Amino acid sequence: MMCRSLSGWAAALLLMVPGQADGGEPFDQVRCEGTYDGHLQGICTDGTDSIWWSFTTHLVRTDRTGRVLASRTVKNHHGDLCFHEGRVYVAVNYGRFNDPQKRADSWVNVYDPQTLEETARHPVPEVVYGAGGMDARDGRFFVVGGLPADHPENYVYEYDSDFTFVRRHTIDSGWTFLGIQTAAFHDGSWWFGCYGRPAVLLKTDSDFRMQGRWEFDCSLGIVGNGPGRLLAARGKRTAAGRHSGLVIPVRPDSEHGLIEIRSLEK
Repeated sequence: MMCRSLSGWAAALLLMVPGQADGGEPFDQVRCEGTYDGHLQGICTDGTDSIWWSFTTHLVRTDRTGRVLASRTVKNHHGDLCFHEGRVYVAVNYGRFNDPQKRADSWVNVYDPQTLEETARHPVPEVVYGAGGMDARDGRFFVVGGLPADHPENYVYEYDSDFTFVRRHTIDSGWTFLGIQTAAFHDGSWWFGCYGRPAVLLKTDSDFRMQGRWEFDCSLGIVGNGPGRLLAARGKRTAAGRHSGLVIPVRPDSEHGLIEIRSLEK
C-alpha cells in the first residue's frame, strides 16, 4: 500500500540518519523516567527526538523530555550503545570482564530503535577483556571494554559494517580502572569515559593519539549533542537499591576536558 502518511515518512527518514545526528535542537538536561535494577551503562540519541538508555539489564527509549516510549529487559551485561543508520547497537559481555585469562564472551547486539526488539547479534571475540562500550564512525564500528590491572594502555577494536574484525588500536592513556566504559566520536575527536575515584575522561584524535586526560565523569554515558556540545550521563542509586539516569549538556574545555552547560542558548 502507498498511502503512508507524511508524518510516517518523516519518522522513517529520521531513523535513517547515520550516527549521532546533529540536525535537531540540542538536548537539554533530561531525566529518564523510572528506576531500574542495574546502573546506567551508556546513552545514545538520534539527534532529534529520542534517547536510548542502557541500564545493564534493561534497555529504555525515551523522548527528549525523559518520558518512556519503550523498554525491555535484557541479559546481563548490556553496556554502552550507539545509534547508527536506523538501528541501536549495544556492546554486550556474557562472560568475565577484566580477566587476564581472557574469559570474556563479547558481542554486539542490535535492536529496533522504536520497539527495542532484538534484530541481530554479532560476535566480537577480539574484545578479550569484555565488550563494554562502542560507537560508529564512517560506516565502521569501534568497541571498547575492560582491562586487567597491569595494563598501561587501553584498546579500541575496529570492525567493518558487517562486523568483520579490522584491527586493534592502542591508546597510550596509562592504566584506567576497569578499562574504558563509554565512547563517542564527535567533532573530529574520540571521547572516552572511564571509572575511577575520581572518574577519568580521555580524549584522542581520530587516529587514537592522546589529546588529553582529565578528572571528569562521563563513565555512565557520553554522546554528541550538536556542534561544540555533548551529553554526559549521570546516575544515582536509590535507598531501595534501584538506579536512575540523567543526561546533562556539556561542552569541551581545555582545562577540565568538559564542563557543564548550565542553560542552552536558543
